[in-house]
Amino acid sequence: MSRKFLAHPSALILIAVTIMTAVAFWGCSATKRVGPIGPDGKPLTWSEMNIEQRKLHMKKVVLPLATTIFQQWRPERYAKVDCTLCHGVGDYTGDYHMPTDHLPRLSGELFLGPERAKYPDTTELKLNRLVPEMADALGVKRFNLITRRGFGCYSCHLGPKGPMFGH
Repeated sequence: MSRKFLAHPSALILIAVTIMTAVAFWGCSATKRVGPIGPDGKPLTWSEMNIEQRKLHMKKVVLPLATTIFQQWRPERYAKVDCTLCHGVGDYTGDYHMPTDHLPRLSGELFLGPERAKYPDTTELKLNRLVPEMADALGVKRFNLITRRGFGCYSCHLGPKGPMFGH
């Protein structure tokens, strides 16, 4: 592309719209099949699994992954990791609905500014490792800032006034 073209305001708008469309489209990619084999002979997606299949997937895939992440981060604090880490008493009552008030509420501010300022290491670990690996383990799309959909911090944590981004 020539510099003359790039200097034109409509060209910059076209480039920005193209990039935003690509990012939004990427955020709408298909859900991955991560569960047990379904009637069609293919693994089930998270939304296709029943509660028992989801519990088994959490026990065999998600919990071991979360255990590894938390124990590598703070081995003394997370020597024993179980379902209550995320679900709190919901693990005992059978209420696994997320997000939950068991976990600390987040600010709701763009890019989690207050959380980054107060707990930079925790915020970075969760954004860069926990959230992406949990989304992959569940076979769900990662949160996309443009579409405001997908698995992210607010899939587990409530915002200042309750659930955010459709969770």
